[in-house]
Amino acid sequence: MVNFDYFFQSQPAVILDGALATELERRGCDLRDPLWSARMLVEQPALIRAVHADYFAAGSDCAITASYQASLPGFAQRGIAEVEALALIRRSVALAQEARDAFWAEPVNREGRAYPFIAGSVGPYGAYLADGSEYSGNYDLRPASLIAFHRPRIAALVEAGVDILACETIPALAEAEALLQVLAEFPQIKAWISFSAHDGTFTCHGEPITACAALLDRHPQVAAIGVNCTAPQYIPSLTRSMRSVTNKPIVVYPNSGETYRATDNSWHGTAACEDFAAQARTWFEAGARLIGGCCRTTPEHIRALRAVHSSA
Repeated sequence: MVNFDYFFQSQPAVILDGALATELERRGCDLRDPLWSARMLVEQPALIRAVHADYFAAGSDCAITASYQASLPGFAQRGIAEVEALALIRRSVALAQEARDAFWAEPVNREGRAYPFIAGSVGPYGAYLADGSEYSGNYDLRPASLIAFHRPRIAALVEAGVDILACETIPALAEAEALLQVLAEFPQIKAWISFSAHDGTFTCHGEPITACAALLDRHPQVAAIGVNCTAPQYIPSLTRSMRSVTNKPIVVYPNSGETYRATDNSWHGTAACEDFAAQARTWFEAGARLIGGCCRTTPEHIRALRAVHSSA
């Protein structure tokens, strides 16, 4: 289990990694597939390990596993049986652990660094739908159905030994509430829960981010609260709003500022992350303490973050 205070004793912020799926695409992978990055758990697991390794080398304190889009229904649609699907989810953890252990085995890599941790990625139900609805939350499911969807993956990640769960890109408060119910079944683990937001005030589904943070603040298994895969320009306002209602650490890892189009699996618009590290200073000043990057960010962005926050 991660103790963020241990990191904060020696550095001002915990540095998370950057994008996994879009980094795999940048290295030549074709992820035009409902499984997205989880496809590489089947086809090119060594490349996933290599991306994790590059993020550790760039300065990340954490690897977020390649399980964002890994779900039993998603694998079943590809003809992958439940036993194998669960093994693939556990593989996502092993790959991150192997990259971390290889990095830490080199004494030079330990200088001025805390022992990195592994965060098990839990993407929203909308990621399984593969239609972009993690950016809307417009799926009408009963809480029991959301709980049943999330439970097997969380169980596999916990069994595989993640240090924390990263429940990420959650578009709606209702899904966060379902995740809290699943978390209660695994009292040995904590999680951060981060929402996707469409502006500086509201989640993608339309709830005030303050309402989300206030509800999560009361839950003992929630280790941090935040936003991810959201345009960088909205992060300061969202961070200040969350900071006003919770004393838990705030986690932010925005995307590049471009917009994802699910119809053809493409990104559009202008990237707003050229000065990523400089922007991150404003997120830190607003109250963020776990900082990284999401879609379309790279190890170079994380290297810049490490340089800034090692000297802050």
